[in-house]
Amino acid sequence: MRLADVLRGSFWQAWGIPEAGPCGLLGPLASWALWPPGPCGLLGPVACLAHTEGSAALLKKFGFCFFLLRRQAQVSQLKLPRLLPSMGQLEEVPLEVLRQRESKWLDMLNSWDKWMAKKHKKIRLRCQKGIPPSLRGRAWQYLSGGKVKLQQNPGKFDELDLSPGDPKWLDVIERDLHRQFPFHEMFVSRGGHGQQDLFRVLKAYTLYRPEEGYCQAQAPVAAVLLMHMPAEQAFWCLVQICEKYLPGYYSEKLEAIQLDGEILFSLLHKVSPVAYKHLSKQKIDPILYMTEWFMCAFSRTLPWSSVLRIWDMFFCEGVKILFRVGLVLLKHSLGSSDKLKACQGQYETMERLRSLNPKIMQEAFLVQEVIELPVTERQIEREHLIQLRKWKDTRGELQCQSQPRLHGAKAISEAEPAPRKALEPSPSIRLPPGTQMPAPGTKSKQQKQAEKEHHKAMKEKARRQKGQQPAPALAPEPPTEGGSPGPEAPDQGPGPSTAPQPRDADTKDSPRHSKESLTSQESEDTYL
Repeated sequence: MRLADVLRGSFWQAWGIPEAGPCGLLGPLASWALWPPGPCGLLGPVACLAHTEGSAALLKKFGFCFFLLRRQAQVSQLKLPRLLPSMGQLEEVPLEVLRQRESKWLDMLNSWDKWMAKKHKKIRLRCQKGIPPSLRGRAWQYLSGGKVKLQQNPGKFDELDLSPGDPKWLDVIERDLHRQFPFHEMFVSRGGHGQQDLFRVLKAYTLYRPEEGYCQAQAPVAAVLLMHMPAEQAFWCLVQICEKYLPGYYSEKLEAIQLDGEILFSLLHKVSPVAYKHLSKQKIDPILYMTEWFMCAFSRTLPWSSVLRIWDMFFCEGVKILFRVGLVLLKHSLGSSDKLKACQGQYETMERLRSLNPKIMQEAFLVQEVIELPVTERQIEREHLIQLRKWKDTRGELQCQSQPRLHGAKAISEAEPAPRKALEPSPSIRLPPGTQMPAPGTKSKQQKQAEKEHHKAMKEKARRQKGQQPAPALAPEPPTEGGSPGPEAPDQGPGPSTAPQPRDADTKDSPRHSKESLTSQESEDTYL
């Protein structure tokens, strides 16, 4: 049973809305989707961006085909503003600022482990400012831990890619390929490289996690990843999202998303009591409006520039960003009495949530509101324990036992540290290219010649030291009667002043030696 079974009930039957298709995302949520679908499934990010000519240039920058949007409006015989609501003022980063940010991000990525260990707050701040487009794909891989997964599993994706796959999932995946961003240049043509890579990534995940299989909400997430990185890297980022950021979201009975819906509703009571009271009065279950938001990480709800900024922060800080975005949208849509005047019933309330005000989805406004909203990881975990206890009391144990959720890049890097290379001894002597190392215990000709010269030098030094030993000091002959000194005579016996003194050859003629000799002679004269 998937989302189709979860969403069946008297509410949908009362409004005559058909049941959901495979994985339960096309039926009720297609009718109540938070974007104007149009005949060809026009998506919200494109619809919000293409209203003005300036937005058309931005669409081209992100890879969306603006001329196809115009043709879609002509085919559907609808005015373009009907399909493409006003976007509002777009945030443009000056080129010089963008280049500075690129330089800073390159420095971080080149020494990522050091930055993550000691300067994580700085990484979070730069993610909030926005990752440069040229480095966004690489940064997402580092933040999510997808790069570490790729290093730990070399060749795994190729192995899964060559496997045939489960036929029951392949057909469902094939039917969903053309629905993912049909106006983007990567996915505009059936059988194009974008759709082929998307099929490979989704099929590989069904083989990697056969107990989960394929859920339709994974397709837009994988498509966004493929816009920024190759298929193999996108696969491992998708694995990290499904296992670390949103564990259990895509399981068979969608218990995790229902549990997070209750957490969101409980947090709304603190953030916007007015909106909480209105939704409670109308008995609108959170799963009716937040399933699409959270399972697709707002990729089908927000303008494209806002999607990218939200994903930058989501990869860095975790699921709390999704909670903050959902709370901001609910607060500014239903958070005042003036806004509730036009929402007197369930239908009007759902219409308001389906057609969100473009001003509250605008990049600069939304990002600032998300950063300032005081919802922390600790609050989310505390509410999770409370709602989990209530779930067990009313419905019993969870059937899907998923892994614990990790809140952002810091927690993931600590749980799955990057592999370190083994230390190898570095040689102190570097040989020329092509020179072979001698076998242990053998000596080269140069070594033998050097040793021979060394022994020869040592022998020569010993011989010189032996030949330069000083002779014993001679006592002067006593003066003759005439006062003139006579010839020197050898010393006949040892005396205190005639003991031999060792002398160094280098100090033979030094002043110190002469002074010592004179003192010895004066002492001898005095003694005699």
